[in-house]
Amino acid sequence: MSVLIAIPARYASTRYPGKPLVPLTGASGQSQTLIERSWRAAKAVSGVDKVVVATDDDRIREAAEAFGAEVVMTSESCANGTERCAEAHAALGGDFDIVVNLQGDAPLTPHWFVEDLVTRLRNAPDAGVATPVLRCDGTALNGLLNDRKEGRVGGTTAVFAQDNSAMYFSKEVIPFTSKTYDDADGTPVFHHVGVYVYRPEALAAYPTWETGPLETLEGLEQLRFMENGRKVLCVEVAAKGRQFWELNNPEDVPKIQAMMAEMNLD
Repeated sequence: MSVLIAIPARYASTRYPGKPLVPLTGASGQSQTLIERSWRAAKAVSGVDKVVVATDDDRIREAAEAFGAEVVMTSESCANGTERCAEAHAALGGDFDIVVNLQGDAPLTPHWFVEDLVTRLRNAPDAGVATPVLRCDGTALNGLLNDRKEGRVGGTTAVFAQDNSAMYFSKEVIPFTSKTYDDADGTPVFHHVGVYVYRPEALAAYPTWETGPLETLEGLEQLRFMENGRKVLCVEVAAKGRQFWELNNPEDVPKIQAMMAEMNLD
C-alpha cells in the first residue's frame, strides 16, 4: 500500500504567527526551523513513498525548497491541516492508499509513532482515521494542568472506548482526576499526539462536511470525523524514553529545545 506523508504548514497561525519558520536549536547548537525539523522527522519514517510540505505561503515554500523538500501549494481557504492534506493529496492525483498528516508543529514525533499508526489502520477496515495517544506520566500531566492554570493550551487529551475508538478529544485535561501523581507515575490521562493517518475515502469526504459545534468550540479538526459518525481509532504508542511536546505557543520553544538537549537530539 502506497503511503504519502503531507506536512501542512501555514504562516498565519492565530496563536503563533510565523510558527513554521521559528528556529529551534538542537543539542549540538545547530539551528533549524520548525518546518525543517518536522520534515526531517517525516523522512525518518520507514515504508513511505513520498513526503511533501503542503502550504499556501511563499515564505514557507521558499524555506522548504531551500532544505530540499517537495512542496505542494494549497489554497488559503483550507480551514485546518486535514483540509490541506486532502487538497494536497488530490493535487498529487489522489492515488495513495494511505495519507499521513504529520502536523508541522510536532518536530519531536518519533518515526515509530507513524509506523504503528499505518500498521493499525491497515488492519482496521472499519476505521477511516487513526491517531496516536500517549499515556501521560506525572510530569506530562502536571505540565498540561499548569498550562491550563496559566491560561495556555499546552496540548490535547483524548478518551476512548475499550475497542480504542475515540469518545472525545479536548483541549481541557480529561478525564478529571483529583489524585496527585509523582513525576514518574503513570496516569489515566492520555495526551493526543497531533498525527493522523487517513484512508483516502475518509480524507476526501472531510472537506465536504460542514464544521460542527464541537469542532468550533474546541478548535480540534478530528472532531469533524466524529460529528459525522466516522470512527477515529486511537492507537496507544510507546515513548521508549523519548519526550514529546508540540509547539503551540512561544513559551514552548525553550521547553522543546531543553527536551532536545536532554535527549541529545540535533
